[in-house]
Amino acid sequence: MSDSNFKDLYQKRLKKRGEEASTVRKVVAIVLTTLLVVFIGGGIAGYLYIKAALEPVDPNAEEEITVEIPLGSSTSSIASILEEKNLIKNDVIFRFYTKFKNESDFQAGEYQFTQAMTIDQLIESLKTGKVIREPLFRVTVPEGRKITEIAETFAKSKQTDFTAEAFIKKADNPKYIKKLMEQYPQLLTEEIQSPKIRHPLEGYLFASTYDFYEKNPSIETIIERMLTRTQEIVLPYRPELENLSISTVHELITMASLLENEAPKAEDRKKIAGVFYNRLEKEMPLQTDPTVLYALGKHKDRVLHKDLEVESPYNTYQIKGLPVGPISNFNKNSLEAAVNPPESDYLYFVADSEGNVYYSKNYDEHLKKKKKHIDSQR
Repeated sequence: MSDSNFKDLYQKRLKKRGEEASTVRKVVAIVLTTLLVVFIGGGIAGYLYIKAALEPVDPNAEEEITVEIPLGSSTSSIASILEEKNLIKNDVIFRFYTKFKNESDFQAGEYQFTQAMTIDQLIESLKTGKVIREPLFRVTVPEGRKITEIAETFAKSKQTDFTAEAFIKKADNPKYIKKLMEQYPQLLTEEIQSPKIRHPLEGYLFASTYDFYEKNPSIETIIERMLTRTQEIVLPYRPELENLSISTVHELITMASLLENEAPKAEDRKKIAGVFYNRLEKEMPLQTDPTVLYALGKHKDRVLHKDLEVESPYNTYQIKGLPVGPISNFNKNSLEAAVNPPESDYLYFVADSEGNVYYSKNYDEHLKKKKKHIDSQR
C-alpha cells in the first residue's frame, strides 16, 4: 500500500472515530438531560403529591366521623385508622409527617373528626384528647333506652324544633326504612320489616354521646348519625356469630338488648348470656321479665303472674327463642357479653332488690334461691 493510500485510510478512520465520539457525546447528553428532566419532574410530582396528601380530604365537609383510638396504639396504627376512616389521604405520608415534626404521645379515646380537618388539626386533637372544633350542642343517649325515650330526649333539646311524635313517625316510615336499608345493608336487614316489629329501628340507635356542629339538625341527620355509630360498634362482632346459636346481626342486637335490661353489671350480663344460650339450646323459653314489660308497653316495678300471659311476639314467657326484635338500645359490654358467654350449666337466675344475681342449674334449686333472696324480702 502506498503512503498516500495509507494516509487516506488513516484520515477516514480518524474521521469515523470523531463522528462516533460525537455521537456518544450527544447520546450521553440526551440521557443526562432526560435523567435530569425525570429527576426534576419526579421531584415536582413528588412535592405536589405530598402537598396534596397533607391537605384536608374535603375542606367543605361537615359530617362528623367517629374514630376510636385504642389504648397503646402506635403512630402507624393510628395512621391506618385515619386512612380507613377517610380522614387522611395517605397513611405513609402521615407517619413521615409526624416523625419529621417529632409529634408523639397521642391519646387513646373516642374522637369526632371531619374530613375538613387538616393533618395539623388532627395531630393537635390526638395529642390533647380534644376535638378542635367545639360542637354547637351535645346530646347523651343513655343505654337501655327505647326509641320512644330517645325521641323524647332529642325533642326536649333546645337545639331541635321537632316533636317526639315527629321523630317516631319518621323512624317508622316504610319508605325511609327502605332507604336506610340500602344505606346500611349489613346492619339493617329484612328482619326489621317484620309486621310483628313494633318499631323497625328499636335497639339500633346506639347509646352514646353525640356532638352536633349544625343548628337544628334534621331527624334524618340524627338517626343516620346514630345508625353509623351502631354499625361501627356492631359489625366487627359478626365473625363471632359462627360460634353461637344465633346467626344474624338482628339476633345479636336483640340478645344485647335483653342483657342490657336484665343486669346492671357487666359480669352478670356475661353469666346471664350463658343462661340464655343454654336455654336456647334446650329449646326452653327465655322467660325474661323485661320482654314482658316491653310487650305491655309500660313500666312496672313488679311483673305480676297475669302479666306473663300477655300475647306478644316479644313476650319470652309465651314464645320460645328470642323476641321478634330488640327491646331497647344497649351498652357495648352487653354486646360483648352476647358474643362471649361463659360456659356453665346454669339454666335459671334470679335478682334481688339490690341487684345481686343468683344462678341455679335446676328448677328446684332456683325455687329455693328465689324463696331465700326474693320472697323473704317482701
